[in-house]
Amino acid sequence: MKRILVTGSYGQIGTELIGALRKKYGGENVVATGRKKPPAILKEDGPYLQLDVLDTNQLHAMLVDYDIDIVIHNASLLSGTGEKNPQLAYRTNIEGAYNVLEAVRILNLDQVMIPSSIAAFGPSTPRDNTPNDVIMRPTTAYGVSKVFIELWGEYYVKRYGVDFRSLRYPGIISAETMPAGGTTDYAIEIFYEALKNKKYTSFLDKGTYLPMMYMPDCLKCTIDLIEADASKLKHKSFNITAMSFAPEEIAAEIKKHIPEFEMSYEPDFRQQIAESWPASLDDSVAREEWGWKPDYDLAAMAKDMLEKLSKKLDIKY
Repeated sequence: MKRILVTGSYGQIGTELIGALRKKYGGENVVATGRKKPPAILKEDGPYLQLDVLDTNQLHAMLVDYDIDIVIHNASLLSGTGEKNPQLAYRTNIEGAYNVLEAVRILNLDQVMIPSSIAAFGPSTPRDNTPNDVIMRPTTAYGVSKVFIELWGEYYVKRYGVDFRSLRYPGIISAETMPAGGTTDYAIEIFYEALKNKKYTSFLDKGTYLPMMYMPDCLKCTIDLIEADASKLKHKSFNITAMSFAPEEIAAEIKKHIPEFEMSYEPDFRQQIAESWPASLDDSVAREEWGWKPDYDLAAMAKDMLEKLSKKLDIKY
């Protein structure tokens, strides 16, 4: 059984990914790490260790001590937070990814998966049905860091034979974890506000389409790519998506369940970020090379989100 170490495991994706990995591979084979004191869930069924990926000695020692085969490097500063502190985004995203790739190379580990993002694209990229292989000139610190990760990771494949893989995550919607400073966070906040206050003010304007994915599909595609046969992967970085919608469309879907829900719009600095990203993605490469197929569309996701959050918040609707 492979042993997996996950960085940034207290983040939006990491928190739920740890549970999914431990369920599949066994708790003792999945090491959760992060810089902060972890939520209780990360200490259940397996180890949690404090790790600063900028500390190369600590990183190398941990990989050796726990006999790690695969690293999933999720530690990253997201788009909104990155624009507020681009210097920290550089250190966390670029230097952190470099340190992880170097550790995998030096220790000759089996595989490393470092997520990319739709932020890796930019305003010069075709926005509709964005191809997997296309010009990438992002205008955010977060996006620039993701292009570096993709290109540096693929360089390590060619130069050193490292098994690097990456997913360009769209906006991820979760019923379990709160937003973490991203431009797609409205698609999570809207459900909480719909249940609690029956209204929401979106920081993105009407007509702002973005690719999205429900967390169960995010976990599924991550594990699927880790397990994919390397000999069948012609690419190393993949577009991945499940749906695409604008704020008014998710609002309309919520109104089917909560008729009194009201939506207003006050775009902020994240509007400009969103307009530089794809409106929809072509993920046919992932479907062809490793059989990707999502389980949730907008209607199924909205129904499940409302059911889970209403129980979590103890609110009837």
